[in-house]
Amino acid sequence: MLKNLKIYHFLFLRLLVILGSISLSGYFFSKKLSYTGIFIGFVSVLLLIELFIYIRNAFLFYDRTISSILQDDYSSDFSKHKLQHNYKSLFRLYEKLKNKQHEQVSRDIIYQSILNSIETGIIILQKEEDNWAVFLMNDYFSKYFNVPKVSKWNYLKNQLPALCDLIEEQDFKEIKSSLQIRVNKQDTQTFILQTSASRTYNQQYYIILLESIQKVVEKKEKEAWINLMKVISHELLNSLTPIRSLSQNLNELVQQEDISAEDLDDIKQSIVTIHHRSNHLQEFVESYRKLAMLPSPKKEKTELSELVENCLRIMQPLFKKEGISISNGIAMKRWVMVDKNQIEQVLINLLTNSMYALEERENKSISISAEIKDKRVYLMITDTGIGVDPEIEDKIFLPFFTTRKDGAGIGLTLSKNIIEAHGGYLAFENAENQTKFTICLLE
Repeated sequence: MLKNLKIYHFLFLRLLVILGSISLSGYFFSKKLSYTGIFIGFVSVLLLIELFIYIRNAFLFYDRTISSILQDDYSSDFSKHKLQHNYKSLFRLYEKLKNKQHEQVSRDIIYQSILNSIETGIIILQKEEDNWAVFLMNDYFSKYFNVPKVSKWNYLKNQLPALCDLIEEQDFKEIKSSLQIRVNKQDTQTFILQTSASRTYNQQYYIILLESIQKVVEKKEKEAWINLMKVISHELLNSLTPIRSLSQNLNELVQQEDISAEDLDDIKQSIVTIHHRSNHLQEFVESYRKLAMLPSPKKEKTELSELVENCLRIMQPLFKKEGISISNGIAMKRWVMVDKNQIEQVLINLLTNSMYALEERENKSISISAEIKDKRVYLMITDTGIGVDPEIEDKIFLPFFTTRKDGAGIGLTLSKNIIEAHGGYLAFENAENQTKFTICLLE
């Protein structure tokens, strides 16, 4: 601030000197000292020209710098002007905006790299007056759909009419749907389409996400197989490791010339253990066979409340022994087309699962309810048990996964497969002090 005041004082003094010189020149002319008056007048003109050039250069410098800022051009080098303190504030502004632009460019590069690494087709549109322009198209979208990175919506419409027509029909509103698109002149593929609108700083954007259902299914299948292999390998190793160790020990014992009574006891114990682990392996394989060779449901017209009552009668002795109270809220008569034996097996599995969840609870209760919605029957089994740990929520339907010491880990998996074979689904949800399993079946 003080330096700016010095500049203003300097300009003011220059102006006073020029005015004084002009006045002095006039004075000498009045005294008939023409040559002296001309000389001083010439000096005044030179001072005036120098002041004009100085002010003009200052304005030009400010104008050039501001033009660079407006055009986002930060390539200028002002190092030779740094000693001119009258431009210090302008240099600070220029450097600050330059650093901000570099930070923004760096962020844009990072964001674009992230978007390009995602295996989901992404397009971001930007509204320009009454038309849309392609603000961003990630590499995956361009390569997967064989579309060049166009800049206008009309160009994109020529490449992917099915997608663009659907979006225009919805008037660029939020969409969550499936869509069939022909890719690279091959058979049509189904994609999950999800769009959203956004507005920032008076700019309107429209975000389009396209993900192949086949890719999603393949990813889920791969994850399921990896988890399944982990469980199977863990179960097999738990049995094979002791069997192998005991077999080696038996081999060493039978190589001896004399077998003592103590060694004979070891042999007997080893054989018993091998037999036990072999039986466990056989049961494990049999469980897997049940899952892999689940028969198709033989559907027949079955009354739902009678089906539930029959299962409760089967489980009643166990509930009484464990002190579990049952609340059956199904009062309606509803007929469903199901395989009676398979659905009974599902209900018994779920009720057994609830019974074990109530082992460490004081308030032991199970409630059963049903409702009809959208031509579907929803059967709910709710218990006041310990619930499902959030860390294992995605594993409870996995084959052979169990938290019980004596569990086989196929009850929930088998139940899920049976319900899905009936065209429905099995789901669960954790709530405060209760867990609810929901069976959805077609009427």
